Amino acid sequence: MIGLYRTALVALIMAVTAVTTAHADEAADKAAITARLNRWTADFNAKDLIGVCDLFAPDLVYSIPEVTRGTHEAICKNLTTVLAKSDVKLRYANPDIHEIIVSGNVAVVRLTWTLTTEAAGATDTTTEEGMDIFQRQADGRWSIARFIAFTTRANKLLR
Repeated sequence: MIGLYRTALVALIMAVTAVTTAHADEAADKAAITARLNRWTADFNAKDLIGVCDLFAPDLVYSIPEVTRGTHEAICKNLTTVLAKSDVKLRYANPDIHEIIVSGNVAVVRLTWTLTTEAAGATDTTTEEGMDIFQRQADGRWSIARFIAFTTRANKLLR
């Protein structure tokens, strides 16, 4: 009886280890996160509001200057307003990803965004430093659950 118990326990441990190991492909996770960020850039530049909001988890919480506890609804509303402006052209470059740290179903990404704004014949380019916390969602995709971002200089054309 003890031998059967041990065999079952060993089989269970092996099964759990195999599933955990199979899911722990750090290179694939980093590639998936990078792809999601680059897709967001393309969606933003195309003014694709569904795609832009899709990167963020439903339970998103974020902090940026003047907003300490932003939500998914708030960021999507703000992005809708900004992208609807016809007198301002906004364009993000793909982010400069400094590092991605993956631990299970959570990943931390430190990055810099570069935004170029054109309005009334003028152009201004600014950078935003950020730290995004991604969480693997039930469907397996990585989404931003938390982030903090700041710029060292406000974009002159977005005031």
